[in-house]
Amino acid sequence: MALFYYWNLNRFPSEFYINKHEIMQLSKIGSNPTYHRCMTQMTSWKYFKYLPSHNPYKGSRIRMSIFDTTTKQVRTKFETSSEQVVTPNINSNKQIENIDKLSLPKNENEVLIFFKKKKWSLVEGKKFFNHYKSIGWKLGGKIEIIDWHSKAENWMLRAEEIKDKDASSNKNYARNRDYLKTSKIKDYGQPL
Repeated sequence: MALFYYWNLNRFPSEFYINKHEIMQLSKIGSNPTYHRCMTQMTSWKYFKYLPSHNPYKGSRIRMSIFDTTTKQVRTKFETSSEQVVTPNINSNKQIENIDKLSLPKNENEVLIFFKKKKWSLVEGKKFFNHYKSIGWKLGGKIEIIDWHSKAENWMLRAEEIKDKDASSNKNYARNRDYLKTSKIKDYGQPL
């Protein structure tokens, strides 16, 4: 079932690569000898052809046996077929790493350039960079920041909110300078 799952994720190609550890985890196999015994048995039963890779960085190849195929697709929802529909490998649902994914900033200068483009002060950019560099570019100490640009824009929004809150509190401060609400006439004879 684990191999079928990977075959399905890859949109049923004639050959696909697998990671031994992921397959072992999905199929609840705990030891290497059991994994290899299962793979050789299923290969001998001609469910698939197992082409092991001895390179740890390159996964093993699997060629699944296709018992009955067609290039025709089922046309209506009521029409059924016992044949497998061959689909192109282009529209894969497999999670592929985004090549143009935004990486972490290389240095402080990259962050400062971003803040300058957004017409924000360089001091705020330095605060942002120093804060997230000090926590290892992670949220809550666990989740790695993927898109630092959006995090910087959120930082800018929060800075505006804080600035607005400070401005409103300064107006209140002008009205009530005595935060302790004490009176000018004090009776020191009373106990605390």
